[in-house]
Amino acid sequence: MKAMGFTKFGSPEVLEPMELATPQAGEGEVRVRVKAAGVQPVDCAIRTGFRPHGVTITLPHVTGGEFAGIVDQTGSGVTAFAPGDEVLGFRMQYTYAEYVVVPQEQLVRKPAAMPWEAAGGLSGAGQTALTALEELGVGPGDTLLINGAAGGVGTVAVQAARAKGAAVIGTASPANHDYLRSIGAVPVTYGPGLAERVRALAPDGVDAALDAGGADGLLAAAELVPDRNRIATTVAFELAGELGVRWIRSRRSAQRLAELVELHTRGQLRIHIRRAYPLSQAAEAHREMETGHGRGKIVLTLED
Repeated sequence: MKAMGFTKFGSPEVLEPMELATPQAGEGEVRVRVKAAGVQPVDCAIRTGFRPHGVTITLPHVTGGEFAGIVDQTGSGVTAFAPGDEVLGFRMQYTYAEYVVVPQEQLVRKPAAMPWEAAGGLSGAGQTALTALEELGVGPGDTLLINGAAGGVGTVAVQAARAKGAAVIGTASPANHDYLRSIGAVPVTYGPGLAERVRALAPDGVDAALDAGGADGLLAAAELVPDRNRIATTVAFELAGELGVRWIRSRRSAQRLAELVELHTRGQLRIHIRRAYPLSQAAEAHREMETGHGRGKIVLTLED
């Protein structure tokens, strides 16, 4: 099968086409012919040498952790899926490829109306966003501040929080303010003076905060939210320890992924695709991801 991987750590240029043995589905496993695979910031970090907790990286390596496609092989004991089923799912690495094999518990059915690109980019950022909202206890009547609200995690977090009955203030560049309004957030420009601008928008205070953008937003959140247990970050890990706030590590499950699919089906979640690159242009996708700017998701697509 075709894949995009790397034989050494480094810049996006280390990503190169590879021909690898097509994996076979074992007991309880499903093989999926990939139609789209999401690109996540952690993919770029792994390419430079980062090793996530619990993940073994050996070279050559194929990165990626979210995908959507069509079931084409099932192992013994698989009862939930059959060849031809359209699915989306997750796994630890190896999704920048024509085929992936996963336990059946890591898949859910893709609704016919959900575009392949949206399905391929839903699992990673989406489950991180839901994990964060659960840990922060976001619910009706809360005012939630989201730093980096126009990005992959932020976009889902805004809409999921609104579905839970919370009001959302989201930081973004002015170019993304109309977009944030369209998904239910009150936009605010990040940068110096952020805490003061948020106070003006929320005179009754901010109940919880999720940082998906960086240290400056997390520092502002620490000024605004009285309860450090209701502040979380997905990116500023070292600062989280210094401030005594939550560091979010996504707790992925088919149940959580199914919740995202249901939100999409009900019209409460839209996945904005910033750009879709063919698999062969994975390096270009990583370059764009590493700019740290833009709204929504970047995905890789595979032809039949």
